Formats: sequence, structure tokens, C-alpha cells
Amino acid sequence: MTKTKKPDFRPNEFVVYPAHGVGRIVSIEDQEIAGLHLELFVISFEKDKMTLRVPTHKATEIGMRSLSSPDLINKALETLKGKARVKRAMWSRRAQEYEQKINSGDLLSIAEVVRDLHRTDDQREQSYSERQLYEAALERLTREVAAVSSVDEMVAQKTVGDVLMSRAA
Repeated sequence: MTKTKKPDFRPNEFVVYPAHGVGRIVSIEDQEIAGLHLELFVISFEKDKMTLRVPTHKATEIGMRSLSSPDLINKALETLKGKARVKRAMWSRRAQEYEQKINSGDLLSIAEVVRDLHRTDDQREQSYSERQLYEAALERLTREVAAVSSVDEMVAQKTVGDVLMSRAA
């Protein structure tokens, strides 16, 4: 087992866990699991009513990261203004790619999914699976925008919505 550099996350700090989005580190605790002594980050995801324990030595390896910089948030919002790029592949293949982008934890990839799946009122209806992916990506994006901008999630949702609507105009 190789020792990886321990990340310097602190309690009460917001972090992004790739598969779940933005959470807050509640504490760092020591536990003995299967005879091994582990130091764990205890991360709370308020909205999902979920608590996750991540070994501190594995955190960066699995992709846990600090919140994005305001510059990266602006780049993500710029990405939303772009023209949707929809590949002509089968939906199952595209859905898989979208899912990977969402779970990558990369803000720009998540913004691309939101951009590509966004529908205006005059466009065709989304399928159930399309809508599910869109809403998952939109939620991840707005949660991170809210955490970085230190605003309420509703305010962040309006900001993202305004950007998407400005594209349609």
C-alpha cells in the first residue's frame, strides 16, 4: 500500500466529492475498521441527508477536491452560453457519457451536460432519462455556484437559469 499525500481539508470546509457533489466536512475522526486504524473525513451532504466517511489518505486519489475558484465558476457559466453539442450517437451511449461527466466532479464537464441537455419551451420534450440527467447536472452545478458565491441555492439556481435563458434569446 503506497502512502499518498494527505490532503489539507479542514472541518467546516466545503468540498466536492465526485459522485455526490458539494458537501461539508463535519469532522476528522479516527476509527478502527477490520483491524486497521484509519483517519476519516466525515462529510455531510445536507440536501441528501447523507453522511460519508472517506479515508484521509484516499481523498485526493478518489477525486475529492476543494470548491472551484470564482474564475472557474465564471468559465462554467460561459460554457452554458455556448451552443449545445449533441452527438449523433445512440442515446444509451450519450447517456453513459453524460453520466461519466456528472460523476467526474469536474465543474466544466457538468456545465457541458447542462448546456447540452437544456431545453427551451419551444423545443421538443425531454425523455424521462434525459430529464433525470439534466436535473442531476443542474443540481450539482447550482450547489457549487451557491457554495463558492456564498449565496442561497435558490439565488444560484436563478443565476444559472438566467444564463441559460440569455442563450435562448
